[in-house]
Amino acid sequence: MENSKKKGLLLIMSGPSGVGKGTVREELMKDKSLNLFYSVSMTTRNMRPGEVNGREYYFVTKEDFMKQVANDNLLEWAEYVGNCYGTPKDKVEDMRNEGKNVLLEIDVKGAENVFKKVPDVISIFIAPPSIEELRNRLRGRGTESEEVINNRVSAASKELEYKKFYKYVVINDKLEDAVEEIRQIIKARM
Repeated sequence: MENSKKKGLLLIMSGPSGVGKGTVREELMKDKSLNLFYSVSMTTRNMRPGEVNGREYYFVTKEDFMKQVANDNLLEWAEYVGNCYGTPKDKVEDMRNEGKNVLLEIDVKGAENVFKKVPDVISIFIAPPSIEELRNRLRGRGTESEEVINNRVSAASKELEYKKFYKYVVINDKLEDAVEEIRQIIKARM
């Protein structure tokens, strides 16, 4: 008798820049019991030194990207600073059908599109303890000017308004606590 696999979960993690989404994702990916697969996005931007096609992104031409859009093969997509970014639907479905729990780390606009297409998505919004703490974290990176930090904080304030559309809101005050809270959410849904 053939062993049929249970379809994997689709998880979305969103939150403002500087809230620690990438760090939380890296920690979650280490836990093999969660059976996570990180979904790689497709982009039309040029590959940067050290990047590998299929690891950071699937790098495609604008023409190929627009074919994916026309064929409705993207769960969500957006144009940002002249380049297109999107989540390939076929790759996500293939992984879910293999029983993998697929994790998307996408912005609130992209998440909104996925909510419309995938009713069983598990949505997690990662929020900072406060806007002031977010500002301190962005400053602490030491990679951006005060003007860029102010723009990111302003954008974050707008993004925080979207948290009401997510099933779960996790405050990333202490990394270990936020990771554990999300781990428990995933385990409960598995």
